[in-house]
Amino acid sequence: MPEYTNDYLLDKQIKIFQPLDGYRASSDAVMLSSMVQRVKIGERILDLGSGTGAISLCLAHRFPQAEITGFEIQPELEKLSNLSAEANGFVNLRFVNCDIRQPQTKWFGQYHHVITNPPYSANDMPSPNAGKACAHNFQNFNLTAWLNIALKCLTPQGRIYTVNRTEAIDEILAAFYGRAGAITIIPLYSKSGQDAKRVLISARKNDHSPSRILQGLTIHNDDGTYTAAAQKILRAGKSMFD
Repeated sequence: MPEYTNDYLLDKQIKIFQPLDGYRASSDAVMLSSMVQRVKIGERILDLGSGTGAISLCLAHRFPQAEITGFEIQPELEKLSNLSAEANGFVNLRFVNCDIRQPQTKWFGQYHHVITNPPYSANDMPSPNAGKACAHNFQNFNLTAWLNIALKCLTPQGRIYTVNRTEAIDEILAAFYGRAGAITIIPLYSKSGQDAKRVLISARKNDHSPSRILQGLTIHNDDGTYTAAAQKILRAGKSMFD
């Protein structure tokens, strides 16, 4: 078990353990979790590549009626994530150490919601920290392959949610083509007047409804503080659509 810190999410509503030196959750994780809505009793949610568990922890807080599973390749992060789930009393949440590059057919068609914050790049210079490098860079597995596994894990009308850099939009939409529709895109702006560097994207499997680009979310005011809209999500834990 690596050295870790005791941190919080959603204005101290959720406790999270994270490596002292290694991959740590960002606001992207909380923003992505806020896209999920209308989860029914007993529905299954999969967090594919769960990292420190931030997405799943936020979802377990919002949807105690759901069964939530996180798949994580790094065993030390899986252990920390399960400790976080236990510390918060989330009996509906568990994390599993597994490698999605070697998918098991028993995963396929099992999840009503698949949420994933995949590595952002195959080309960036890897971090000298092995944990960060694993979390931020693809290793013999590209974004299209990652999303293919996510789609296979969905039930026939299940919904996928992801976040990525804006330059990945083309690859994401190509991966969804003919397999998922009702696509929703929400740009994330660091500050007003700047170009969006991140996008939130969701889609429904086997749906052919038109795509939508919604009004984007600005995260910071000019002075660096969070905007009211961002605080609603990052601190109050509300849905993106509330």
